[in-house]
Amino acid sequence: MPNVIEISDFAAPELDVYARLTEGQLKNRADLARGLFIAESPNVILRALDAGYEPVSLLMERRHVDGQAHEVVARCGDIPVYVSDLPVLTQLTGFPLTRGVLCAMRRRPLRTMEEVCAGARRVAVLENIMNPTNLGAIFRSAAALGMDAVLLTPACSDPLYRRAVRVSMGTVFQVPWAYVGAELDDWPEPGMTQLRALGFKTLAMALRDDSLSVDDPRLAAEERLAIVLGTEGEGLADGTIADCDHTVRIPMSHGVDSLNVAAASAVAFWQLGIR
Repeated sequence: MPNVIEISDFAAPELDVYARLTEGQLKNRADLARGLFIAESPNVILRALDAGYEPVSLLMERRHVDGQAHEVVARCGDIPVYVSDLPVLTQLTGFPLTRGVLCAMRRRPLRTMEEVCAGARRVAVLENIMNPTNLGAIFRSAAALGMDAVLLTPACSDPLYRRAVRVSMGTVFQVPWAYVGAELDDWPEPGMTQLRALGFKTLAMALRDDSLSVDDPRLAAEERLAIVLGTEGEGLADGTIADCDHTVRIPMSHGVDSLNVAAASAVAFWQLGIR
C-alpha cells in the first residue's frame, strides 16, 4: 500500500523541497551526495526511475494516486506520497502542477568526461548555456538525433534544474552527460586538449565567412565529432572558435542572421548525428 499523507500543514518541513527551497539549495553544492532535484509528470519520473535515480517523496493531486500516477506510486515503494486537491497544491507550490505530479529525487555522483565519452562517436559540447529551457530542449534533440553524450562547460545551467528536466521530457536521464572540468578556466583550452586526446574533431557552430556548411560531407565522414554550441545571444567565444578544428555554419536565408541555440542544435545533430 502506498504511504499516502494528506497535506494539512503548508509549513511542514518535509514540503520545503517542493515549495520553499531554491534550485541551488536543492542541489546542495557543499555536499552533492545529499543533493536533490525535482522531476515533474509521470513520464519524466518514470524515465528517472528507469535510469536508477532514487525517489524521496511524491507530491500529487489525490486523484492521481490511483490514476495517471499509479505506475509511479507502485514503483516508488513506501516513500511518502503527499496529496491534496489541485487548488491546494497550487497554493502550496505557487504554480499549477504540470499533470499534477512531482517527485523529489536524490542526485547521483557526477560522471567524468572520460566516462561519458567512452565509446561515443558524437558528442555535443555546450558552452555557457545558462537558460534551462534551451538546455532542456538541446538535451531532447541530442537524445532524438544521434548524440551519444552531452558535455557542459562549468558556467552552464544545471541539467537537473526543474525546468530543464521538464523541457527535456526526461531525456536528461537518458543521454550521458558530464562537465568539462570544475573550474571556469578548464574551458576552452584544457577541455579542447582533452577532447583531442579522446580522438574527437571539434566543430565550432558559428556564422563566419570561412565556415564549412553543416552538410559538408567531410564532416559526417569523421569518426568522432564534438559539436560545440555557444551561449544564447553572443554565441561561441572567439577563443573557442579559434581552438576548434573547424568552424561550421547552418546556411541562412531571407536575411535571418542566426537561429536560437536550441533550434541550431537540432539542425546540427540531425545532419551530423549517427542514425
